[in-house]
Amino acid sequence: MPSPVKPPGVSNSPFAELQNSQTPNPEQLDNIKAQLDLVLLALEALAGIGSEAMLQAAAQLNLEAQVADRVSLWRLRQSSPLRKGSGGRKKLDVEEARSLVLISCHLAKQYQELIRRAVALLEQLTEQNRPPHQAALLGDYLDRFSNTYQERMQDGDRTHPDRLTHLALKLLIDLLFYSGPGGPRRLWLALLDSSLIDRESQTF
Repeated sequence: MPSPVKPPGVSNSPFAELQNSQTPNPEQLDNIKAQLDLVLLALEALAGIGSEAMLQAAAQLNLEAQVADRVSLWRLRQSSPLRKGSGGRKKLDVEEARSLVLISCHLAKQYQELIRRAVALLEQLTEQNRPPHQAALLGDYLDRFSNTYQERMQDGDRTHPDRLTHLALKLLIDLLFYSGPGGPRRLWLALLDSSLIDRESQTF
């Protein structure tokens, strides 16, 4: 007896892990693209990666249709409502959002050892009641995150340094979860949850 035929593209789809999850509405997508840009910013600040590494991840994940080149990647990230300027801004569709989720988790997995080391340092310093900047790895990360945020985001110059530190450290801890098994689904569900919260909080 012939085996049941699977719907075309399901088994080989790069989005297979996310297909059965909730689909966000347009209002939710507006917040999701802001949060995804922050996750990628945290990876940039910690691992020193740039657009080339993100495009390489897209190619490895067969996501060239959604993220073809530097321009398309820039347009996707510039679509964040938190970003300065309006050039290149576009509406982010669900497949593009899921593509950025997969790319983020793929990169987090590649740098999992670095992420674990940074989180372990944070836990150690917290137990000792010492500021995270006292560890070189964390200090460099926090400085790069704050400088890049202030450079790119509309409210960058108005955001208190303590708030940026809190956001950067929260994203660092989140990256540890996204770097492990089921990371893409964890991130997608976190984005859906955060999209129900007032965007002004800028955290999830």
